[in-house]
Amino acid sequence: MPDIKPDRIPGHVAIIMDGNGRWAKKKGLGRVRGHEEGTESVRVVVRESRHLGIKWLTLYAFSEENWKRPKYEVDTLMGILKSFLKSELDEMLENRIRFQTIGNTEKLPEDVQEILQDTIEKTSRNSGMILTLALSYGGRQEIFQSVRKIAEEIRSGALRIEEITEDLIANSLYTGGMPDPDLLIRTSGEYRVSNFLLWQIAYTEIYITPVLWPDFRKEEYLLAIEEFQKRERRFGSAGE
Repeated sequence: MPDIKPDRIPGHVAIIMDGNGRWAKKKGLGRVRGHEEGTESVRVVVRESRHLGIKWLTLYAFSEENWKRPKYEVDTLMGILKSFLKSELDEMLENRIRFQTIGNTEKLPEDVQEILQDTIEKTSRNSGMILTLALSYGGRQEIFQSVRKIAEEIRSGALRIEEITEDLIANSLYTGGMPDPDLLIRTSGEYRVSNFLLWQIAYTEIYITPVLWPDFRKEEYLLAIEEFQKRERRFGSAGE
């Protein structure tokens, strides 16, 4: 098993969960079966993150671009999301996990919005790990909405141009109040960030694995954490 150093655990891990469809195709199954199997990887990663002491875990669950998929697949994904939240609520409460979302969630079906809000409210007092699902999320759209919001405040006189700072912009994003990710993991071997947390990952360590998301379980996750711990984070400086 990977050698994990307790004193170098990343504070915030973000994951692009990719490869459900390819996993299913390789096994001669429908794409939906890959999405269903992928939920077990979510359970494993959430539990292991809590065990490791990771404070923030952010999962890219549904992008703005995913709305272009066939209606049957989108409807199935929404159903899987509802079932997952219902099945995991007791565990979140038991383990003090606080749940939240980022993204344009107003585009989600009303029944999905209701269960999301219910889960957020019921876990809001939890003081343990913060689990964030990015839903109907797009990094460019997030920055665009931030720019519009700031522009409107300037037009109304509520904000002066001189008051615009990096912190102000960061706090106007969906992720306002969240720390930037220390580690971004992408499964399935694709070397791109797919419009995910474009502002926030400026100095994030990126780990790419060819493993498809439904096969990404405890050992694969620990390998990513171990690799993170081997890196020297310089944040633009020359290092030693």
